[in-house]
Amino acid sequence: MANAREIQSRMKSIKDTMKITNAMYMISSSKLKKAKKNLADTEPYFYAMQGEISRILRHVPEMENKYFDVRTNIKPEDKRIGYIVVTADKGLAGSYNHNIFKEVEECLQQNPNTKLFVVGEMGRQYFKKKGLKVSHQFHYTAQNPTVGRARNISELVINQFLEHKVDEVIMIYTRMVNSMQVESERVKLLPLVKQEFNTVKIPTGVRQEALILSPSAEDVINNIIPNYIQGFIYGALVESFSSEQNLRMMAMQAATNSAQAMLHDLSIQYNRVRQAAITQEITEVVAGAKAQKKKKKK
Repeated sequence: MANAREIQSRMKSIKDTMKITNAMYMISSSKLKKAKKNLADTEPYFYAMQGEISRILRHVPEMENKYFDVRTNIKPEDKRIGYIVVTADKGLAGSYNHNIFKEVEECLQQNPNTKLFVVGEMGRQYFKKKGLKVSHQFHYTAQNPTVGRARNISELVINQFLEHKVDEVIMIYTRMVNSMQVESERVKLLPLVKQEFNTVKIPTGVRQEALILSPSAEDVINNIIPNYIQGFIYGALVESFSSEQNLRMMAMQAATNSAQAMLHDLSIQYNRVRQAAITQEITEVVAGAKAQKKKKKK
């Protein structure tokens, strides 16, 4: 059994660790609130873009556009697919990165003819270790998602699609279902599917004025769709960032709870060791006193 000094040293070490986990919990909580606010401030604009695409397609259903090109002349197994993979820059976030990597591996098994556009340092390191080529990595985007950084990603993948370097663009990210649950999502960004816009539900409060298409419906939609894709990517980046912070909060809370349980056990153990030492001292004193008493009688 460890002595009292060793137990005290372990307890001090655990308390120092708890200070770190508590600090990380508070930081993640602050970042989560900020990210949600930024998303709430920009969502109405992108919902409006989505609504306008739906209205244009409803008024001009026969319109053909480069963003809706499904490339039926290419067999599904021969299509080149570009994956935007959103991971974290750091660890200590539970199963956040693991779930994304599992989703990507499933996609690569289905179609190995792919290009990887990776957000996050953990993703870059993982694919490098696996020997998979990363076509492009977006630095610092995972830890600070902004509209500007979403625009950089959207411009790159749109150009890749229009130049026929990829035939589909799919985004893999993490969505926060609620404060206790997250799940990985796989969403096709390009080509767009007209039928999906017929069921779009626009939140109340987003204004929808009379439709005026100038100079033409195609010109209008060519300007709107890049903004729509940019908005979706930004929303996915913020969702992933929020999920990461939420999982990190849960991991830090679990670590703190575990540390408290260890402190409780060590405290009991320390009291037992201390009590045993006191009992031993008393026993030795009593034994010594008895020995002295016997010596005097002789």
